[in-house]
Amino acid sequence: MRVLGLPVDPVDRCGMLDRVEGLVQRGNATVAYLNVHVANRACAHPELAEFLQGVDLCYADGAGVVLGARLLGHEVPERMTGADWIWDLAARCEGRYRLAWIGGAEGITQRAADTLVARHPSLEVWTTHGFHADHAVPAVLDDCNDFAPHIVLVGMGTPVQERWVARWRSSISAPVVWCTGATADFVSGETPRGPEWLHQRQEWLARLVVDPRRLWGRYLVGNPLFLARVLRERAGRG
Repeated sequence: MRVLGLPVDPVDRCGMLDRVEGLVQRGNATVAYLNVHVANRACAHPELAEFLQGVDLCYADGAGVVLGARLLGHEVPERMTGADWIWDLAARCEGRYRLAWIGGAEGITQRAADTLVARHPSLEVWTTHGFHADHAVPAVLDDCNDFAPHIVLVGMGTPVQERWVARWRSSISAPVVWCTGATADFVSGETPRGPEWLHQRQEWLARLVVDPRRLWGRYLVGNPLFLARVLRERAGRG
């Protein structure tokens, strides 16, 4: 199915992880997500829309996309945020698949990996930050490839991470490369998620409460803009 011309795979969390495992076996796959912010950025950045249209799996990362899909006559089982599914992924990978995690400020992704390993001691994770200069990336990817990960998580924010993956995917030997946004910030504790009762229902509102100065435009302007675009698309279909 498509929302504003962008793909959304109608999978729940278990189905998404099943698909990822299948992609690990198949190889040369890329995974991404769609939320309201990504959809809005894709409207302004054609290369981002093109990237999303070419990935092997694109799941709903926010309640806004689930609502948008419903308004367009589609059903998406649930929204899946990285700070939630990362624990299920770690459980599946422990003793089976190696993870590499690229992104975040220096030290953040390693702290996130340490948090996962504390719960899953047999999990193997290689990490590095997301601020390497272009000339340094080939050497970083050589180190990553030497670790021989099955899944590489890339978290640099949209559209930076998608642009980075589009540029460097052919140099990464891992079967799956997965755009993950700010997951490491949440898992490491660097960025609080807000009250649990709120982020389990309205993730965007919980994030806005925690960081209103940085995120007010993304949500208070971006959410109505996304909804208007969806309603315009629905009216055009009539």
